[in-house]
Amino acid sequence: MGNMEIRLHGKGGQGAVSAMDMMVAAFAKEGKHASGFPFFGSERRGAPTTAFVRFGDKPIREKTKIYFPDCLIVFDPSQLDLPMVYAGLKPEGILVANTTQYKGRKHDENVKLIGIVNAIKVALEELGMTAVSTCMIGAFAATTHWVKLDSILSILPDYFQGELLEKNMRCTERGFKETKVME
Repeated sequence: MGNMEIRLHGKGGQGAVSAMDMMVAAFAKEGKHASGFPFFGSERRGAPTTAFVRFGDKPIREKTKIYFPDCLIVFDPSQLDLPMVYAGLKPEGILVANTTQYKGRKHDENVKLIGIVNAIKVALEELGMTAVSTCMIGAFAATTHWVKLDSILSILPDYFQGELLEKNMRCTERGFKETKVME
């Protein structure tokens, strides 16, 4: 596998930037090269955010935004109907979406594999808030198989402690188990 590119779309407070950091750490745990960086408009809760992750077997030298992603991770269901979210998605692209309303509609002709999870429900049940980052990373692992669930779980203590760690471990595991993957 060459280097792969992932673009994360969310809103401030949902954890897209945190997810980016944790994904890079999980890829590195597996001995892969990985890099990530966020892009903010106005930095406030609820404002659109985009984050970018590159990983692969070769060193990552490119530091630009990702214009032609292999995978999209959409943290906010309201963004699923925005054409700009799908801009540049490569043919045979993968979509990982936080939604309950996916009814087989085709968002983009390049989407070939879709993983859906009700990450808001999971986050509310486990954390008591709508920070869906760890659930979405679990859903990403279940949909793509590009990173192992165990690798994600092993890096979580670097980000959380105590009860919050336990809750985020459950969010990640539920995201992995509760994701429905469709072609």
